[in-house]
Amino acid sequence: MSEPTPKEFRDAMRAFVGTCSVITVGDGADASGLVVTSAISLSAEPPLLLACVNRSSSSYPLLEKYGRFGWSSLGATHREVAERFSGFGGAKGAARYEGAAWETAVTGARLLAGAPTAFDCTVEEMIDRATHSILIGRVQAVRRCPDAGALIYWDGVYRTLTAWSDNAL
Repeated sequence: MSEPTPKEFRDAMRAFVGTCSVITVGDGADASGLVVTSAISLSAEPPLLLACVNRSSSSYPLLEKYGRFGWSSLGATHREVAERFSGFGGAKGAARYEGAAWETAVTGARLLAGAPTAFDCTVEEMIDRATHSILIGRVQAVRRCPDAGALIYWDGVYRTLTAWSDNAL
């Protein structure tokens, strides 16, 4: 067995089921954002989140510049948001926000209205490794929207999950 090529590694990583979130950053025409599937809780005390962000993304320099960001998990009805923030159809920068409702959080970051959960964060630390930076965000505020379902990414495709009753288990 030999070290995998980058394509082999990316293809293998697609076998993981990933939760889909959008990270929003910047203001006005200087806004952008991206979809992350590498989102996890780092700590409850203090409340910290962790994601991996490609340093070649348009959002990376904005995270450094603004020092704050919104983190919205995507619900079952947010496939189009995921596609825009993934760059499908050529959406870039502030155009990624079109077609969805956004709320301004305490820090000024934007959170997706109707997201299952959303976090208003400040940048705690960014740790560079290879092509990505490990983004650690300190949570300043939380908003939840129960029963929004979830959007997941598996095998290269966005898929939806909706709530089910305990009887379905």
